[in-house]
Amino acid sequence: MSQEVTNKDSFDEFNEQKLPSSLNILTILTIIACCIFMLFEIYGFATAKTSYEKTKEVIDSGKVNEMPEFARKFVTPEALEMQKKRMENKLPILILGVVSLGLCFYGALEMRKRKKQGYIFWLIGEILPVATTLLFIGTAAFGGFAVLFWLIPVIFIILYTVNRKHLVY
Repeated sequence: MSQEVTNKDSFDEFNEQKLPSSLNILTILTIIACCIFMLFEIYGFATAKTSYEKTKEVIDSGKVNEMPEFARKFVTPEALEMQKKRMENKLPILILGVVSLGLCFYGALEMRKRKKQGYIFWLIGEILPVATTLLFIGTAAFGGFAVLFWLIPVIFIILYTVNRKHLVY
C-alpha cells in the first residue's frame, strides 16, 4: 500500500530552507578559529613563564638596542609587565579562554541550526575574552598593534548581527 503525503507540514519538512551562504561561511570560519585559538590558549598557558623570562633577559641584557626599530616596540617594560600579569594569572586566563571558545563553538553550531540562542552564546563567548583581558592584564593590552587583534571580533560581531535575521528558531 502506498500512502500519499498531502499534509503541508510533512511536505515542508523536506523543503527546509537552506542556511544562507553568508551565515554558513561565518559559522565555518568561527568553528575553524575556535579550534586554532584553543591551541593558542594552551600554548600561551604552557609558555607564559618562559616568555616572561626571555623578555626580561633581553631587556636586562641591553640587547634591545641591537634590535631593528620595529622589533623594539614589542620588547618594552610595558610589554614585560603585561607578560608578568599573564604569567601570574595564566590559569584563570586559560579557563576563561576555554569557556569563551566553547561558547563561540557551541553558538556557531546552534546558528547552523538557525537557532537564535546560538547568537547569544556566541556573543557572550566573543565578549568574555575582552573582559578577561581587562580584568587580568589591564588596558595596556588594548594599545599599539593589539588594536588590530581586537578588530577581527568587532568585524565578526557586526557581520553576525547583520545576519541574525536568518535565525528563526
